[in-house]
Amino acid sequence: MLMIRTIVRPEKVHEVMQGLLDAGYPAVTKISVVGRGKQRGLRVGDVVYDELPKEMLFVVVPNADKDFVVRAIMDHAKSGPEGKFGDGKIFISAVEEVYTISSGEQETEVMLAEKEA
Repeated sequence: MLMIRTIVRPEKVHEVMQGLLDAGYPAVTKISVVGRGKQRGLRVGDVVYDELPKEMLFVVVPNADKDFVVRAIMDHAKSGPEGKFGDGKIFISAVEEVYTISSGEQETEVMLAEKEA
């Protein structure tokens, strides 16, 4: 299993979440965050905005679905056909174990794939 974390513009979060839902991935965690990328914030005249608002989305998927989910995120998070600085990032990491708190059940990649189907 993989955890795909993506940081996107706040105005794109609904579109990305709807894209994931339409792609068959309704289970998403969303957190409001602030930060800056390589551009080191935003300068407007003499004022530098060092911390820009973003949204972080988390989704756990079977390994085989990684490319499909990454493409769905990119298709919905990009600003225009060429994209812009600040459109966001996608981070992918391995998930070793998953447990459902209410049942205490340990989920497997097969179980995760069945729930998403």
